[in-house]
Amino acid sequence: MARPFDKIEAKRLIQRAEALQEEIHNGAEYRPFLQKAVEEAVGRYIATELLRQLSAIPVEDLNRDKSGLRIGALKDAGLATLADVYTKPAYALATIRGISDTAAHTIRSRVLSYAEEAKQGLKLRLSVDRRDVASNGVVQAVCMLLLADKYIKECASLEKKSQQRFAEALEDIQPRLGTFSWLFAGKAKKARAEETFIWLDNQMEKGFGPRARKVLDDLEEAINVPIAEAWDQFALRPVEFFNLLEEVSPGVLGTDDALYGLPEDLAREIQDECFFPEGLLCTLRKYQEWGVKYILHQERVLLGDEMGLGKTIQAIAAMVSLRNTGGTHFVVICPASVLENWCREIAKHSLLRVIRVHGGGRKAAFSEWQRVGGVAVTTYETVSRLDIPEDFKYCMTVVDEAHYIKNPNTRRTYNTVKFCNHSERLLFMTGTALENKVDEMLVLIGMLQPAIAREAKGIAFLAGAERFRNMVAPVYYRRKREDVLTELPELIENNEWCSMEREEEEVYERTVLSKNFMAVRRVSWNVGDWEKSCKAKRLMEIVEEAAEEGRKVIVFSFFLDTLRMVQAMLGDRCAGLINGSVAPLVRQEIIESFDKAPAGSVLVSQIQSGGTGLNIQSASVVVICEPQFKPSIENQAISRAYRMGQTRNVLVFRLLCAGTADERMMDILETKQMIFDAFADKSVAADQEKASIDDKKFGKIIEEEIERIKAKNPELAAKVDAERQSNTAAKVEARRPRRAIAEITPARTQRATASQTAQARPRFCDRCGAKLGKHSVYCPDCGVKIE
Repeated sequence: MARPFDKIEAKRLIQRAEALQEEIHNGAEYRPFLQKAVEEAVGRYIATELLRQLSAIPVEDLNRDKSGLRIGALKDAGLATLADVYTKPAYALATIRGISDTAAHTIRSRVLSYAEEAKQGLKLRLSVDRRDVASNGVVQAVCMLLLADKYIKECASLEKKSQQRFAEALEDIQPRLGTFSWLFAGKAKKARAEETFIWLDNQMEKGFGPRARKVLDDLEEAINVPIAEAWDQFALRPVEFFNLLEEVSPGVLGTDDALYGLPEDLAREIQDECFFPEGLLCTLRKYQEWGVKYILHQERVLLGDEMGLGKTIQAIAAMVSLRNTGGTHFVVICPASVLENWCREIAKHSLLRVIRVHGGGRKAAFSEWQRVGGVAVTTYETVSRLDIPEDFKYCMTVVDEAHYIKNPNTRRTYNTVKFCNHSERLLFMTGTALENKVDEMLVLIGMLQPAIAREAKGIAFLAGAERFRNMVAPVYYRRKREDVLTELPELIENNEWCSMEREEEEVYERTVLSKNFMAVRRVSWNVGDWEKSCKAKRLMEIVEEAAEEGRKVIVFSFFLDTLRMVQAMLGDRCAGLINGSVAPLVRQEIIESFDKAPAGSVLVSQIQSGGTGLNIQSASVVVICEPQFKPSIENQAISRAYRMGQTRNVLVFRLLCAGTADERMMDILETKQMIFDAFADKSVAADQEKASIDDKKFGKIIEEEIERIKAKNPELAAKVDAERQSNTAAKVEARRPRRAIAEITPARTQRATASQTAQARPRFCDRCGAKLGKHSVYCPDCGVKIE
């Protein structure tokens, strides 16, 4: 039975409900205010940058055309730069002695013209290393909008769900607000009013009210985000920040080309293509989403985006969209050196099933893929060994590093093309610029769109002209970083997971079982022949691609033997090798020589020696050959290239082997780094050295690897153990004659002989094995203090 309620209770309840409804409505309408805050913050940033640029231009430039303006009068008044003049209105300039009203307006007009010209080239640049007032304002405003968007949508949803029902409830209770209206209300109306009062009171106390209040409190917290937290959010979610900036202030990032270099008619078609990202576990940049639409719309294309623009992500996103529209089977064909990388990237960034088709289990894996679908990741070599039924068709093939099949007469090309004939869609990818290799470009285009290739061949001599570019635009799409990533943080890090061949794997397993700690860290580099090293092959691919893009490379390793192998395989491309024994003056000469060297040149350095005291801004690609015990050592090495004066985005590649100690080390280091990052700002005692691996931890990794290998390959473990015991026995036997002589030598002579022997015997570093000098305190190669 409904409980009675009086007029005052009814009025208070209605007022509370209406007030909360109004707050929820205001919350749902709050986005335009936050957008305006972003626009104003961007405006202040641009104004600050404009003044900074104008402050670098002397006031004398106003008289560049020798028009007779009295610049001396301006300087006497303290106006030394265009920024000083820009901040003065015409009437203020006219009060300066020697400046007439006419001259003041001329000066003002000329300065405004300079400012407008300078403003055209101004773009927003955000970096966590540059936290000035203007950048703080932009980051905070964007963060407010980014965090608040979720709660604004929740407010809109709550308002939509409650509006009609609350309006009806308030109407039902309304008679109770008036004495006479309640007195003359019928029995049914009073009962409905009493029931509605209970329902509305319950909603305000236990249902809608608490939910609405929680959303409003969260919204309030979002729009009052502290600047430090805003920067933390920017570091964690840069893509979302930049996407939001592009949405609110188009063109401010320098990416206002809505057509992204495509002919207008084709661009309009691409723009209307549907993209279904459900199941994609990352946020795409605007240019990346455009690339995905291009892939989907054109169906058979060659994507040639520069290194670092995310071709892999675009390919994965295209497969995800096709999966959402009924596609079931996809194939990735790539070099063996990046097969593991593809498997990890697909698993990390999507919900697509990944099936590795390679090695001894390739037939079973391929059969499973045919049966259940997903993404089959395989290599150029494996494709030739796969039997696919003539009538079997699948959705899409991605051919990575497509320049591998540029020669139509090779077996690799024949097998790849034959396999691709079963695919409805084709995506070729290469970071190598093909504009200057038009014959290779036309070969690849011919595999995708033969008609376009035939037509383009007739004007191949115009490869650099707009007519040729427009002709191949439906099949070949290439964008450069400076065109689409003007705002991207300068450091782009990549973990390159390399897949070992059987010979490398056996060398690694033998090394682990022999408990040679330092050799284990040289996984893949200690196979003897670099052509059999997956890391070496991947390094050569990175160097080739860097050369195509006009970049130089610096290669870091802890081990001198590794660097000597790199130096040998690079030949004339290597500009020099830096280690602990190279004198500072010689080091600088090597670096100066490297600065003058052509694109594609490589400097190799021990990471301890090159990690401090060197400026190598001419390198914009950094390769680290193996994981380091201390992230701080790696960071110092990277900062040799990533520092003030660097004009290009720096690309960092860590070469890693899957299923080895490399992987275990990276897991530990990443976990420790996450803990460090989470607490570093909360403790003045936080020390990045804690995010490291010591000999004891590495020893544990080796022991676990030994147990794994013993379980996997007991025959090899037994063989290595027998060899080790045999070698130990031989060493003991070799020492016995010297002991026999020592036993008959008088004690004093024995001590003297031992001392002389110790002095004459060469010394070697326990850590890296380098030969030490007679009085060495530190190892010249790895820098470790000699005990």
